[in-house]
Formats: sequence, structure tokens, C-alpha cells
Amino acid sequence: MSGTLNKVMLIGHLGDEVKVHYFEGGGCVGRFPLATNETYTSRQTGEKVTNTDWHNIVVRNKAAEICEKYLSKGDKVYLEGRLKNRQWQGEDGNTRYTTEVHVQDFTFLSTKQESMANTQQSQNMPAPEQTAKPVEPASTATETEQDDDLPF
Repeated sequence: MSGTLNKVMLIGHLGDEVKVHYFEGGGCVGRFPLATNETYTSRQTGEKVTNTDWHNIVVRNKAAEICEKYLSKGDKVYLEGRLKNRQWQGEDGNTRYTTEVHVQDFTFLSTKQESMANTQQSQNMPAPEQTAKPVEPASTATETEQDDDLPF
């Protein structure tokens, strides 16, 4: 295959508010950190282990304004974009590097309040065995009658 692909798809929670910088020409750029988690059970201890990765997210122009208006810390979002590497000179004179996700498409999944409400609701729900209804007797129709009702 001779082509290349630079595509990132992430679902995570905002680690901070969206910070937007406006330019003289009318454009703007928004930046925020996004946390993604990986959870697994340790074979040695049997405990659940959660690792969090942080991603530097960049949105531009109208998308930046929408994110600034509707997103806040803790909200869950789906992002699609591409990786970009950037370097600059730090105040101490050293060259610094960073990898950013430049967003091309996004979908808001839930707010922090909705996520917390869903978590509390699922914790307060009784176990499925406690709410199971008795099984109703099967229909008395014969197989031929059931076959006649099929749409194909």
C-alpha cells in the first residue's frame, strides 16, 4: 500500500475548560486536555488498575467557539482528527516538543452532571434477579397459524 493514514478517534473526558485564543483576522484556536482511561485486572493482585492517558486537543475557528460555549471540564466527547507534532523554543532556551490532536469532527456525548446521574442511578438499581417478572405461558396458536402471519 503506497498511501498513508493519519487518523485519531478518541472518546474521553475534558480535563479542563476549553481555552480559546482569537486572532486579528477573525480566526481562533481552542485547546483543552482530554483524558482516556484503560482499565484492567492485575493478574498478580486481582485488583482493578486504571491507567489514564492525556491528549492535547486543538480545535479551530467555528468548532473552537462551539466547544468553548457548550463543553466544560468533565464532559464526555467523541473526537476525530489527525496527529500533529510541534516544536518551539522554551523560555530556558531548550527546544520543546508536543504532539497534538487537530480535530476535524466531534460529537458531544454527555455532560459531567449526566455522567454522575447515570452512575448514581445504576448503583441504586436493584440486581436483575430481584426485578425479574414471572414468565408468561406461551401462546396457544399452532405452528401453521404462526407461519401464516410471517411477512415474507
